[in-house]
Amino acid sequence: METALYYLGLSGILTLLLWTPYITARLFEWGLPTFLNNYPEGFPKKQPEQAPWAMRAQRAHLNMVETMPAFIAVIVAAVFLGEGNPEVGQTVGIWAEIFFFARIAHAVVYILAIPFLRTPVYLASWLAVLMIGFTAIS
Repeated sequence: METALYYLGLSGILTLLLWTPYITARLFEWGLPTFLNNYPEGFPKKQPEQAPWAMRAQRAHLNMVETMPAFIAVIVAAVFLGEGNPEVGQTVGIWAEIFFFARIAHAVVYILAIPFLRTPVYLASWLAVLMIGFTAIS
């Protein structure tokens, strides 16, 4: 289970870091004084337009935030239900690694707007969560 917990930790760090691109873009688009003042006047109804890549970066981050609770839940379940079973630990570790790298690929593909890849890499991470859950309860 050590591998699974390692990738759970990395996924948590990834979730925290995925806001960096769009927040950095916002800093440059709004300017430092407005950025440090929290929001431009009239926000959120009126705001400087975001670059399309920055909007995609924000959506990629939100998607990760939405996916993390399920990933955390199945990892925690696997740790407790698979305790003492090295085969379960190895299987869960492999799927946790797949999840992590699929989520990195998802963010890159989403931000760069690479056609036809966003859904497959998302589905790879989704499948990994399901497989961890099935492994934990079987």
